[in-house]
Amino acid sequence: MATGRTHRPATRSRGIPEATVARLPLYLRALTGLSERSVPTVSSEELAAAAGVNSAKLRKDFSYLGSYGTRGVGYDVEYLVYQISRELGLTQDWPVVIVGIGNLGAALANYGGFASRGFRVAALIDADPAMAGKPVAGIPVQHSDDLERIIADNGVSIGVIATPAGAAQPVCDRLVAAGVTSILNFAPTVLTVPDGVDVRKVDLSIELQILAFHEQRKAGEEADALAAAAADSAPAVVVAKGQAGSGSDGDSDGSGRGKGTDGDVPAVMPA
Repeated sequence: MATGRTHRPATRSRGIPEATVARLPLYLRALTGLSERSVPTVSSEELAAAAGVNSAKLRKDFSYLGSYGTRGVGYDVEYLVYQISRELGLTQDWPVVIVGIGNLGAALANYGGFASRGFRVAALIDADPAMAGKPVAGIPVQHSDDLERIIADNGVSIGVIATPAGAAQPVCDRLVAAGVTSILNFAPTVLTVPDGVDVRKVDLSIELQILAFHEQRKAGEEADALAAAAADSAPAVVVAKGQAGSGSDGDSDGSGRGKGTDGDVPAVMPA
């Protein structure tokens, strides 16, 4: 079986923009759902809605793959699944090591979606001697002293770091020195890597902070809308003719009150 050490996806050599690459997994997830429901074809509008993008952007992205669909029919779902999977390198086996088997690392090890998406958890690694040999998701944890040997034995090119922040950079340095060229970082810190090494950072606290910003903004907009609505419904104030006069107006006697045909009326009255 091919491994990540011997095969690399061709997206960069084909000149596919990084923004398009980032959307391909969204399309693949939507297409996989359609395939599981035995849907044979899908229009660009339907697929774009399922992936959360606009249809013009989707058609542009697919043009980089050489897939243009059929007018009046749409895209062949199974062919697109294969085409995108091939472009992402998911038609082969990618061995992955997870370093740091705390709560998050254990949760990642137990995630069932890796195998179905072309990834195989080859090893779980932790610095705690008490964890050595302990099975997590059916895989025995190995000590970090053996990290380099584990990388070499399994032909690993993708590493997942789920350690505390302080340990992340040293772990990253060891992974890179051992030959890992792609890293998924869950540690709350920025990693420094040499050219040729790709890092993707997943920071749950940052994502929550961004959501908090949007919640605060929505709350402010709602408060502004309520204030505007209250102002619109408040009674208007009308100043009767002659209120500001000094008696020179024929309808005012200089007392600050206007006179109407029925006698004195209030100078200020609700509209």
